[in-house]
Amino acid sequence: MDPNYSILIVFLTGVAELWLAIPLGLVLKLSPLSTAVTAALGSVTSALIVAFAGSNLRSRFLKWRYGSDENLKKGRYFKIWNKYGVVGLGILSPLLFGAPLGTVVGIIFGADRNRLLLWIIIGIIIWSAGLTAAVYLGTITIYPEI
Repeated sequence: MDPNYSILIVFLTGVAELWLAIPLGLVLKLSPLSTAVTAALGSVTSALIVAFAGSNLRSRFLKWRYGSDENLKKGRYFKIWNKYGVVGLGILSPLLFGAPLGTVVGIIFGADRNRLLLWIIIGIIIWSAGLTAAVYLGTITIYPEI
């Protein structure tokens, strides 16, 4: 397959899900570095799209789901948010449920968009590097002929 198509496929898959893009990039014979960078760029792109498109939807969602900000602040999720905050969400969301959904959660809880994006991008970089290393090293250990 043409490497340009492979990079495009990994990028678009990274937009949807970082965890799927990295093994796919290695299966498509991209280098670990280009796989990690391309998948991370795709995931960052999706977080940026959600952050800039989704901030206007916050008030509508809160009114529909909770009725007001006060009802949101009484819930279990808000208590978790207060415990871990933007940093915890940014670092863990690419691992647990993906950068786009993590961005949505942060926006719903009223995080500062720029701070949220900074920490989500840091989380994406950490997890893309870690997952790429783990998948690559695991693959060459189990299948050294590849």
